[in-house]
Amino acid sequence: MTELADLKARLLEDPQTRAEYDAQAPELALARELIAARTRAGLSQTEVAERMGTSQSAVARLESGRTLPSLRTLERYASATGSRAVVKLETQH
Repeated sequence: MTELADLKARLLEDPQTRAEYDAQAPELALARELIAARTRAGLSQTEVAERMGTSQSAVARLESGRTLPSLRTLERYASATGSRAVVKLETQH
């Protein structure tokens, strides 16, 4: 394992840290999707920002996983990257 993976594993052994990490899962999953869409499109954050009519720093915030953007913002991001935003509700396990 890498040093970073080892550190993550050790930190997640703490129940409180694990709970906080798990609580951020939706935001982090969305961030990964946004970055993947931009990468597939071969675009920089600046290029996506120009297509969205916003700033590079706003795109960076979207991709940070710290917040959940509105559906309208997701649609604009998707359009800028040549993607389509899809909302899906699944049964909880």
